[in-house]
Amino acid sequence: MTIRSDQTSEPVRFAYWVPNVSGGLVVSRIPQRTSWDAGYNRKLAQIAEEAGFDYALTQIRFTAGYGAEYQHESVAFSQDLLAHTSKLKVIAALLPGPWNPTLAAKQIATISQLSEGRIAVNIVSGWFAGEFRAIGEPWLDHDERYRRSEEFIRALRGIWTQDNFTFRGDFYRYTNYTLKPKPADPQPEIFQGGSSRAARDMAARVSDWYFTNGATPVELRKQVDDIRAKSVEFGNRPKIGVNAFVIARDTEEEARAVLDDIIAQADPEAVKAFGHEAKNAGKASPEGEGNWAKSTFEDLVQYNDGFRTNLIGTPDQIAERIVALNDAGADLILLAFLHFQEEVAYFGREILPRVRALEAAREAAPAAAAA
Repeated sequence: MTIRSDQTSEPVRFAYWVPNVSGGLVVSRIPQRTSWDAGYNRKLAQIAEEAGFDYALTQIRFTAGYGAEYQHESVAFSQDLLAHTSKLKVIAALLPGPWNPTLAAKQIATISQLSEGRIAVNIVSGWFAGEFRAIGEPWLDHDERYRRSEEFIRALRGIWTQDNFTFRGDFYRYTNYTLKPKPADPQPEIFQGGSSRAARDMAARVSDWYFTNGATPVELRKQVDDIRAKSVEFGNRPKIGVNAFVIARDTEEEARAVLDDIIAQADPEAVKAFGHEAKNAGKASPEGEGNWAKSTFEDLVQYNDGFRTNLIGTPDQIAERIVALNDAGADLILLAFLHFQEEVAYFGREILPRVRALEAAREAAPAAAAA
């Protein structure tokens, strides 16, 4: 096992995608015991908290599409999950454009006070042009979307930490603005996604966390090294999260058979439509390296290339691959499942203890070698 040169003793953290939109987390007609309704998600949050998950990430959608016919709003849904848990942190997705930093800062500060600091935000820099057109919002060019998101983050931070906040940006402006009450300590963590040059540069400058689509350890390490090198000059050190879809079974053959079944029952029209919109967003970056720019049909069956991370197999195999991702620089693994309640509980019971045992062995290895 390769030990990261920047390896800390902190254990890898886990988050799960909140299914607050219908259709689950795969664009497939395969039967799923996952529901988008409030009762199911409240129970799921409690299961995840008990299982040892650190975070839950709510999704933001404004229009139906790609199997997601129904969608609950992310901030309100996040507050409901917080009200039904006691330790879990919930990350609410915010989309600059529909959201203004003033409203977002006020919403999140209030929820932070109500939840004793368990709310975070994920700044989404753009999903689909069609969605923006449907709600009458301008669809900016790729790098302009990230430039706006960076101003959004700078505005949030300023409002949350300063009195008489003044800011002069191209998208947002403030003059002697004071928000009270401000968020409870600790300050809400700021997450963002992306894989493009603009996304990585924004993370290096202003974000606490950088989410990337599903990736192998080698692919992930390249992004981590790039972001960490860039962030030094800004005095920032964003943590890294990677997306993954988990299929854990008694044998690898069983797990692969489930994957094959998900893909075999994929909705081709929905996958292609999703791919068209998503790839256009990624390829719109000047270097053509954004999220989904190189995704295959099979990759796109899971929204964020989660199959590529390869957490598919036995509990032992999955635990080993999680530790390999951690060695490659992942501080957090963002997980999705086919049948969320049962599989989140199984993950906490069968996989997470194996991960912790491997981490303990890794930490003990240098001391044993030196003895």
